[in-house]
Amino acid sequence: MATPRTIAIDGPAGAGKSTIGALLAERLGSLFLDTGAMYRALAVAAERRGIDPDDADRLTALARDVRIVIGPPTVRDGRTYTVLLDGSDVTWEIRSPAIDGIVSLVARVAGVREAMVEQQQAIAAKGRVVMVGRDIGTVVLPNADRKIFLTASAAERARRREEELALRGQARPQVLQEILRRDMLDSTREVAPLRPADDAVTVETDGLTVGEALEKVHAAVMLPAR
Repeated sequence: MATPRTIAIDGPAGAGKSTIGALLAERLGSLFLDTGAMYRALAVAAERRGIDPDDADRLTALARDVRIVIGPPTVRDGRTYTVLLDGSDVTWEIRSPAIDGIVSLVARVAGVREAMVEQQQAIAAKGRVVMVGRDIGTVVLPNADRKIFLTASAAERARRREEELALRGQARPQVLQEILRRDMLDSTREVAPLRPADDAVTVETDGLTVGEALEKVHAAVMLPAR
């Protein structure tokens, strides 16, 4: 069966979209794009400039002004990809507690999403892509060849996040509460709320290893089109 040209993977925070998406793209020889990293990089830019997350006009202008590039890993430090913000490596900064606290607020701004979606669609138009995020199958690539909704329980996603932080020598209290807050913000925002596309295949990953989850997603991607 021919490899789908455009693959959309959506799901809540901590579901493993970035890890599984990157591995799937590598296996299929497709470009990988984590759109969530784009919003996080924009949140870093806003924080550096002292822009209030509620200032929609300045955030929209910023989204159209900054240069965000996501590419293959440039450092062997556990990263899945490298994120450059105006040429500066912010790969780990986008995962800081401060950015965790504001990224959903930044991403809910209609003008920000419009600017980001334009960039994401332009990238997808260039060739085969595995794109992950929260509105890929519903908004960014509504005509994607395959759509996956990757999910796991909040407790499982919090556990994974705690393990990730521990590997980097970090610890953070209330990870589960942060996950639940992100879920609420992402699913109730007025613009492009998080939800499965009507034609998406839902893949639950509770209790699965990364390898097992990858195989499950790969099998779903290669199913005949609905």
